[in-house]
Amino acid sequence: MDTQAPETSQLIAGGAARGSMRAMSGIEFLRALMDGSLPTPAFSPTNRIRPVEAEEGRVVFEGEPKGDFYNPMGTVHGGWIATLIDTAMACAVHSSLKPGEIFTTLDMSVTFVRPVTEATGTLRCEGVLLHSGGRVASAEGKVYDTSGRLIAHGSETCLVTRANRAG
Repeated sequence: MDTQAPETSQLIAGGAARGSMRAMSGIEFLRALMDGSLPTPAFSPTNRIRPVEAEEGRVVFEGEPKGDFYNPMGTVHGGWIATLIDTAMACAVHSSLKPGEIFTTLDMSVTFVRPVTEATGTLRCEGVLLHSGGRVASAEGKVYDTSGRLIAHGSETCLVTRANRAG
């Protein structure tokens, strides 16, 4: 198992992105990630997940399933699919935040309806904001294959707070 720490450049870029995140609205931050103005989070290339659309209350990510993500049954591990759907749902919440607001996931539920292999091809996941209140926001997500068949669906609840209150 490779347990190397992230490269220094990734840590510096992550710190710069966190600082920008606190100064921008959520949708501004997501668009800056998409256009390359801000560095992508380190987990994105590792997991082969990338944003392709972002508007307030709705984001779309694509994910490329690979054999590296297979479980012992020879299909993509549900944790990878959960990462894809969590990313889309969380970013749907993030898209609604004001400058200085941050969030963390409180609860997530995912239902898997089809297995995924490399042959499935690129998956598309849409996250949609359902509710955004003063402290709690919720979203839902759906993952589809290239033929438009549902792969998984889920929901998520997030706690929203001011960046300076988060410690």
